[in-house]
Amino acid sequence: MSAEFDAMSAMEMRRRIAKREISPVDLTRRALDKAQATQDSLNAFFVLLPDEAMAAARSAEDAVMKGAPLGVLHGLPFSAKDLMAVKGVRYASGSRTMADNIATVEAPAVERAKAAGAVLIGKTTTSEFGCKSVGDSPLTGVTRNPWNLAKTPGGSSAGAAASVAAGVTPFALGTDGGGSIRIPCAFTGLAGIKGQFGRVPVWPTSATPTLAHVGPLARTVTDAALVFSAIAGHDARDPFGVAGAVPDVLGASRASVAGMRVAYSPTLGYARPDPEVVEITRRAAQVFEDLGCHVEEVDAVFATDPADLWTAEFYAGVGIRLRSFMENQRDLLDPAVADVLELALHQEMQSYYTSVFERYALREQARSFFDRFDILLSPVLPVTSLDVGVNIPAALSDRNLVSWVFYTYPFNLTGQPAASVCAGIAKDGMPVGLQVVGRSHCEADVVRAAAAFERTQAAGYNVRPYAV
Repeated sequence: MSAEFDAMSAMEMRRRIAKREISPVDLTRRALDKAQATQDSLNAFFVLLPDEAMAAARSAEDAVMKGAPLGVLHGLPFSAKDLMAVKGVRYASGSRTMADNIATVEAPAVERAKAAGAVLIGKTTTSEFGCKSVGDSPLTGVTRNPWNLAKTPGGSSAGAAASVAAGVTPFALGTDGGGSIRIPCAFTGLAGIKGQFGRVPVWPTSATPTLAHVGPLARTVTDAALVFSAIAGHDARDPFGVAGAVPDVLGASRASVAGMRVAYSPTLGYARPDPEVVEITRRAAQVFEDLGCHVEEVDAVFATDPADLWTAEFYAGVGIRLRSFMENQRDLLDPAVADVLELALHQEMQSYYTSVFERYALREQARSFFDRFDILLSPVLPVTSLDVGVNIPAALSDRNLVSWVFYTYPFNLTGQPAASVCAGIAKDGMPVGLQVVGRSHCEADVVRAAAAFERTQAAGYNVRPYAV
């Protein structure tokens, strides 16, 4: 099959499958072949599932040929991050401590994608337990960015982003506990959606259960909305699950944004971004004025940087999960991850619960802010790209493994929906991401804004010739 499929949207693939113009079997075989062919250069996959994938593809093709009802993702190959359970498949969370663990259950989002007709081809790489914003782990090594193999695709949904950006599959499922969908989307020019906390069920229970989200990474906002609509919705196994109706994000992706009240914040009040990132994202915000929105630049969204609140919650959770290895087999862990987990585990109970109550105050700050605005725009990341092997940008060496990101983790603490969309290309030839944040439970506004912006941009940000 030709290279046109590297860039073809999920929506177009789905349309052509239904019309019998392309074959789910051929698409799946091509995805598996490309995954294998790029593994040495990208290292996007933790495990491939060729036998299971081809069996599912043949079943999907039989349904097409028989004229049976087709799911919204029918015949589309996809991958799932190795922080998600796939029954009967290795479930290591990017860690040597779990290298031989086999999942006995299936994550709801994987179940639902399959039920909608999608074909799982494998599991993708992640930093260890999602603890870093870049794409490497002691278990799987370094995952690289298809735009430039010397660069990281970001993390922790590293392989998910690398595989979609390289044209292996049209979408992937990732997780986001502090930005792990939005960060790699920004570094690879993709679109990603982190819904309202609990909108897409998370199960088995995450090591960071009050922060973790599951969501799609895709080539376009509309594709991400299509996938989101298939995997969202209440599941009783997730105690934080949102029981209400799922917003019509697919319809929102085609809607006008005229009249929306838009805030643009280059720093959220505390970030230290590269000037080029500010320039590119400010230009993106100005586009919304042309679309009929009222746009206001605001200096501060939060009174203080909530990094310590996020660190206390996230790393304490992972640290408790890995305590025995921290105490007895620390050499199995990523040294940078072990260091930050040790700090989190030494929190006193009074300090921890102080941060818990401060988190509620942060949520109220966000709620009050969104009394004035429908959406908030900001950079996704403070830098344009990061070399492989580097955990923290040199200019931000005083930050920890995730706090250097600045922009994404606040909205895991508040639980609000957020998305990443490509804002433009920096002088180094690498993508820059625009973050779109909405009011609580208002995914439709987020998708409406991100898709409207994407339609104004030059096509091809995420379909240029790859370095693989």
